[in-house]
Amino acid sequence: MAGIFVCYLLNYYETFVTNATAESLNSGIKGFRAELHGISNLPFFFYRVCKIYG
Repeated sequence: MAGIFVCYLLNYYETFVTNATAESLNSGIKGFRAELHGISNLPFFFYRVCKIYG
């Protein structure tokens, strides 16, 4: 199983780049979506996400 991810692990040690920024953005969007309790106007939701997290 670890053999599949060896290239990604080695890439981290060569370039020291992680996806922490993307994970943080995803977490923020999930929290924002949870506050809305359902989305009725999808274009407005995307507009708000772009303005807040963009």
